[in-house]
Amino acid sequence: MITDKIGDLITRIRNAQMARLRFTDVPFSKFKEGVLKVLSSEGYIEGYSIFKDAKGHDNFKIELKYYNGKPVIAEIKRISKPGRRVYSSIKKLPYVRNGLGIQILSTSGGVMSEVEARTKSLGGEVLCSVF
Repeated sequence: MITDKIGDLITRIRNAQMARLRFTDVPFSKFKEGVLKVLSSEGYIEGYSIFKDAKGHDNFKIELKYYNGKPVIAEIKRISKPGRRVYSSIKKLPYVRNGLGIQILSTSGGVMSEVEARTKSLGGEVLCSVF
């Protein structure tokens, strides 16, 4: 049983990119889908699709993105963990690498990037940072 679903998603993406895999499979969850939507819309992954495995469980097939043979995601890091939740108002939220990266937040308006959260003036739980 997985207790940290977002941590598992991040680790699977990181491991697949270190192995230079084109695709990776991740168990389905609505919360993970929100994070994948942000990664896809910001251009960090090519896309994702949902499929059923041999046991009939829903899974994501994530298509990873590379540029000149190197992964587009140089660093993906979990910020808020099950043992230590990190919340931030939008005014106190720092920029990742002076605006070159993004942070993914879970807000009252759903899972979104920090750019979208800043335009909507929504703070929330800081899930991860991507550069």
